[in-house]
Amino acid sequence: MNRITQKLVALQNRKEKALVCFVTAGFPKRNSTVPLVIAIEKGGADIIEIGMPFSDPLAEGPIIQHSSYVALKNGVTLDLILLQVRKIRKTSDIPIILMGYINPILCYGAEKFFRDAFSAGVDGMILPELPVEESFRFRRLMKVCGLANIILVSPTTPLRRIKKIDQLSEGFLYCVSTTGVTGSRTSTKSGNYIQNVKSNAKKNAVLVGFGIKTPADAQAIARKADGVIIGSALISKIGEGTSIAGISNYVHKFKEGLRI
Repeated sequence: MNRITQKLVALQNRKEKALVCFVTAGFPKRNSTVPLVIAIEKGGADIIEIGMPFSDPLAEGPIIQHSSYVALKNGVTLDLILLQVRKIRKTSDIPIILMGYINPILCYGAEKFFRDAFSAGVDGMILPELPVEESFRFRRLMKVCGLANIILVSPTTPLRRIKKIDQLSEGFLYCVSTTGVTGSRTSTKSGNYIQNVKSNAKKNAVLVGFGIKTPADAQAIARKADGVIIGSALISKIGEGTSIAGISNYVHKFKEGLRI
């Protein structure tokens, strides 16, 4: 088991829900990533998702789009991100996932990137634009390199396809709470959909992301799933200039409600 699976199993044994926190590499400053990740872990995050900034992030709403724009202006590259992961690994064993888009990875060289990512201390990858039917080569490379390939399902995903994706996904099943981009408000009708995904996911833990804005949102969603993913709300807080200690306290408020 890699670090992601180990963490989720440990949380399930404690009857505790997982908190995944998303940060954009190089936002708000080029060298912000390492201290932010350490602070977020201190606040109680169980898994870190690091966004690899890209000029056309199709799944992202305006908050994360802006953070990607700033990070690119700051000169963030895949090489820098892997260097930052190596620095995190000097003091932390928290599971780390890289989330991003396929073009930069192809430019780097997919096999080389996955190998370098694993060597740096990355545990998994999320490539939201890559359909299952077109992902075989990348899944194979990730598996060989020891990386979990985490795949998304959404409210428009048919039941048969949810079951297929559950079997192909590794680490956990990423359940997008609503149609739309990151930061969209979670639909009041999402509960039945999340429960349906949970009841049909036989292989993976189900973690829910998109539109979870408050600790109360997180607690409500976590009752139906194995954990939650916080992205836009945290990026917004970081973008406001909140101190490192303030970010840690903010994350702690989300985590408190997941010990249920």
